[in-house]
Amino acid sequence: MMKDDDMHSGFLNDIKWLFFDLGATLIDESDVYKSRCDFAVSHSDIELPDFMKMVCEQAEISPTPIVSAAKAIGVELPKWDNSLEKLYPAASEVLSDLYGKYKMGIIANQVPGTRERIDNWGIGKYFDVVIASAEAGCAKPDPGIFITALEQAGCDPEEAVMIGDRLDNDIIPAKKLGMKTIWVRQGYAIYQKTDDESKSPDLTVDSIEELPAALGVK
Repeated sequence: MMKDDDMHSGFLNDIKWLFFDLGATLIDESDVYKSRCDFAVSHSDIELPDFMKMVCEQAEISPTPIVSAAKAIGVELPKWDNSLEKLYPAASEVLSDLYGKYKMGIIANQVPGTRERIDNWGIGKYFDVVIASAEAGCAKPDPGIFITALEQAGCDPEEAVMIGDRLDNDIIPAKKLGMKTIWVRQGYAIYQKTDDESKSPDLTVDSIEELPAALGVK
C-alpha cells in the first residue's frame, strides 16, 4: 500500500534530507521479538497465544509492546540482544538507490554503539548524521532528538522527511516540527492506526522496499 495523495501537491519540493528510524524500519528485529516473547512465556503461567494477543494489543499504544505485556504478567525481560538483529533484505539496495539523491541520517532510540553497528551491517557509509538516544541524552518522541539531528544536518524541518515504523515515536513528533513523514508499516506498527489527519503520515508504505518508488526514485 502506498498513499500518494500528497505526491502531486509538492511532497518532494525542497526535500534535501531523509532521516530513518532503525528498528523495524531498516533493521528486522523479529528474532529479538521471538526470543523475548519466549522468555516471558517460559517465566510465567501464560500460554504463548494469549501472551501474543496481549503484545498485539499493546502494540497499538506502546512503542515497547513486549515489555508492556511482560510487565503486565509480572515478568522482567532480559537485556535487548543486539546479536539477533539483522537488516531487512531490501535495506541495503534501498539505501543505495537513494544515496546521492538525498542526504541521509538516522534518528533512533538505540543503545550505545549505533554507528559501529550500522558500519558492521555495511550501511554506515550512507549516513552523514547518526543520532541515537543513548548519545543524544533524549529519546523519541522527545522533539529534542529530532532538533539535534536537524541542527547537525544544517537543514530546516521543511527540508527533511522522517521515515519510521511508529506513529507515536516517529510520525507525530516529526510532523509537529514541520518535517514531512513516511510511515513504514513493518513489525508491530501494523497494529497502530489514526483517524486524526493532523497525526497522519504524508505517505504510507507497507515495507522499506516500497520507499524508492514512494520518493519517485524508482
